[in-house]
Amino acid sequence: MSSVVRLAEVLPAGPPPARPVARVGVVVSLNFPDLGEETAALVRRFTRVCLESLHAQGAAFELFDTSAPLADPDSIAGHDGLLLLGGGDVDPSCYGSADLDVPNSYGVDVRADRDALRMIGVAEDAALPVLGICRGSQLVNVHRGGTIVPDIEDHALHRGGPGEPMFLDEKIGIEEGTRLRAILGAEQVVARSGHHQAVDRVGRDLVVAARALDGVVEAIEDPDRWVLGVQWHPEDDDGPADDRRRLFGAFVAACVERRDHQPTTPEKRNRP
Repeated sequence: MSSVVRLAEVLPAGPPPARPVARVGVVVSLNFPDLGEETAALVRRFTRVCLESLHAQGAAFELFDTSAPLADPDSIAGHDGLLLLGGGDVDPSCYGSADLDVPNSYGVDVRADRDALRMIGVAEDAALPVLGICRGSQLVNVHRGGTIVPDIEDHALHRGGPGEPMFLDEKIGIEEGTRLRAILGAEQVVARSGHHQAVDRVGRDLVVAARALDGVVEAIEDPDRWVLGVQWHPEDDDGPADDRRRLFGAFVAACVERRDHQPTTPEKRNRP
């Protein structure tokens, strides 16, 4: 029997900021096909940590649960930023591989994919900062015309094996000169990973911002605007809290800049 994640289980315990510095639209499918209890527990914990991290940076949020069709995906344009969380696999039809047979596929929901892709397009048209985590990073890449590695055959660096915990600590190299390098202030981080897919062909106007030790793409970004995707899970509170604060802090700062109607001239490549 499938597990169910309820909205009340992911909301922060404390109140929102009294005077939010920015308002972020958060996209996640709290429930998706074949959701087991182990994964449901991760969805609850990771989503809650993300929302708490936004509050900690002074930002308010509106949660868009793509488990069901969204009433108005275009309403994201009225926010200051877009945050896309992890979840199930992206349907191969979204990146031009409709007939692809994906080993270890799980959680595929093409309607949720298309709602999220629509929101990314609207957010980018409105020049909103965009941060994607895991599935969210893959969706950003797909929106830009990129593709996905459907199943990483040698998964040892990226997720636990059969009978092992899904998540593990992974060493990730951050590319020099990238926004991500400026944000994290390190050439290598140890992050929490549990993925069997990753970015393959990088989408238009995006660059690789980080790689695993085996060369798998672990982050992408747009050098000229605040669009960033990380394949790992900074919102896993078993991982480094400082890196999570740096990443969410930089994202919220970009949302504040957008809210304050700062000039939208292209950003320098090394600017967080």
